[in-house]
Amino acid sequence: MFWYQGKLQDSGTLELRIDDPGLIYGATVFTTLRVYGGSLDHPRTNWIAHCDRLKHSLNIFGWAEPDWQQIREGAEAMIPHWSVLRVTIFPDGRELIMGRSLPADLAEKQQQGISVVVWDAPQFRRSLPDHKTGNYLACWLALQGAKQQGADDAILVDDRGRWLETSIGNLWGWRDGHWWTPPLPAGILPGLMRSQLIDWLTSQGELVQEQPWTADLIRGFEAMAMSNSVMELVPIREVRAGSEILRYPDHGAVWSRFRRFLPTTI
Repeated sequence: MFWYQGKLQDSGTLELRIDDPGLIYGATVFTTLRVYGGSLDHPRTNWIAHCDRLKHSLNIFGWAEPDWQQIREGAEAMIPHWSVLRVTIFPDGRELIMGRSLPADLAEKQQQGISVVVWDAPQFRRSLPDHKTGNYLACWLALQGAKQQGADDAILVDDRGRWLETSIGNLWGWRDGHWWTPPLPAGILPGLMRSQLIDWLTSQGELVQEQPWTADLIRGFEAMAMSNSVMELVPIREVRAGSEILRYPDHGAVWSRFRRFLPTTI
């Protein structure tokens, strides 16, 4: 089931022209959101921010504006069936809304953490990192490679070996009594959960350092995690960086402290 061009369609296939730029070049922008309380207006759903991110990219690219009311109608039609929505916009303003369930093992990952590998190949970086475009090949390849090694995710790096983000989310670290996350100018996605967490933390007087993740900085972390709008915050218990393995077994107290800054209403 999906929503396309103003209609809810009960099908597993979508028909596109063979010369559609979205098919040929990945020429789309999208946003993925988790629906809380079955409502787009729930504060944690963050619907307006997701739409604003789409609008920003459309404006930068000079693409056609979609029918925003139609997009909201489609999202609301999908909510009874799915807790996670992906809203995609084509260059000519067509909208495609797909849905999925939350990961079945999300609670387990949030409690036990995940393992990741450092994908030490600077060419494996997202295209146009300031925008969520349909060209996600680099991230997808890195994620598949990580899974082949028995890991849950991959960390992407720049041409100086500094850590940027994972294939599916932003990075967080804890050391010296405060929080750390790579800066946007490094070439990372300005994740909406990342922005929310920074706002929530700083509003409570917590210090968040946005600084490039060099080897010296990373080795001093007491705990690490990744965040995105669907999974919220997931601790990283192990990082494989070449022949080196960094372990963070005592993440519980740190991330319990972190989560208390998340709004508790679901």
